[in-house]
Amino acid sequence: MAPRITRIGTVEFTYPVEDAGTSPKGFDMVYRPGNTHERTTYAIRIETDVGVTGEYVGGNPPAFAQVNAVADYLVGRNPLARERHWSEMKRALRKYDRMGIGPIDVALWDLAGKYHDAPIHELLGTYRTRLPAYASTYFGSETGLDSPEAYADFAERCLDLGYPAFKIHPVGGLGDRDVRTEVETVRAVGERVGEEMDLMLDPVCEYETFADALAVGRACDEYGYFWYEDPFRDGGSSQHAHRRLRGKLDTPILQTELVRGLEPHADFAAAEATDFLRADPEWDGGITGATKIARVAEGFGLDVEYHLAGPAQRHCLAATRNANFYEVGLVGPSSGPPHAEPPIYGAYTDRLESVRDDGTFPVPDGPGLGVEYDWDYIEANARGGRSYE
Repeated sequence: MAPRITRIGTVEFTYPVEDAGTSPKGFDMVYRPGNTHERTTYAIRIETDVGVTGEYVGGNPPAFAQVNAVADYLVGRNPLARERHWSEMKRALRKYDRMGIGPIDVALWDLAGKYHDAPIHELLGTYRTRLPAYASTYFGSETGLDSPEAYADFAERCLDLGYPAFKIHPVGGLGDRDVRTEVETVRAVGERVGEEMDLMLDPVCEYETFADALAVGRACDEYGYFWYEDPFRDGGSSQHAHRRLRGKLDTPILQTELVRGLEPHADFAAAEATDFLRADPEWDGGITGATKIARVAEGFGLDVEYHLAGPAQRHCLAATRNANFYEVGLVGPSSGPPHAEPPIYGAYTDRLESVRDDGTFPVPDGPGLGVEYDWDYIEANARGGRSYE
């Protein structure tokens, strides 16, 4: 007899992030040595009548507002029918960005792995168990990562740690941007480590004009950057604009982090508006949605790059042939944890220094996600939650 979901519980909780703050505009987290930033995230547990529980920690307020809209649908249903549930939630959330599917779907995959006593990557079909990684910087600020030389110094340190690749999130949110400084940063890092590392640049849609995006992209061309990601203020969503930019640069373009759903990703590929697709198991409909995007990319002869670090990303990458790197971020010159990692794990970590000598990270091999969450910490720092039975 198939298992049934008996209860879904969610918790909102906070945790401190050392050496971090927000930009003057208040929208981005930046590297700020000596400062502590309080961050909010969420946890979800899906319980069943056979004693197996699926868990996931991650997400944001809009996503969990959508979780509230669909959680009741799942109670009483078979948790192993992920494809059916994914399809029904996709339709139910058709008016929204569907980010609420992600936490639920990852927790259902965790539950399935525990039910079958297998890691998620094994259920998906394992391709590799060692993940080549790149260090992905915090956004710079006026007090840290504040110059082209600071970025070059940090890139060199990451090279010494064993990283084969390095991505720049430049100084942002500080008012009027100086594109010349952006160009200088691209060149400084390229001069220092470009012969030894694959380099990427992600301005996170900061550049105000096509001309600015073009100027910085041409600097990337000079040093053979591996990709150029989400450069200007279209919000990362214009196929036409990025097709035009792609036609004027040698550096490959990486888009689709900021469009949601399977079909918009496919449309970007079909429109020849990007060279790489981006997928996120938290933002793009869970592990189910992210792997669908990976297969679309494969069908177009493109690579997919998974966004940021975490157990779900590791399992997706482990089961994907057409992907290159694991994103360890956001990180800065201090030795603290990345901003995406709350202090709720045991042996698992995405700290900068935890990279192996060969520049890789391992894939968890326990059942499901293969991690254990510290629920005592989560409950002790809770700000609220919901229960569905």
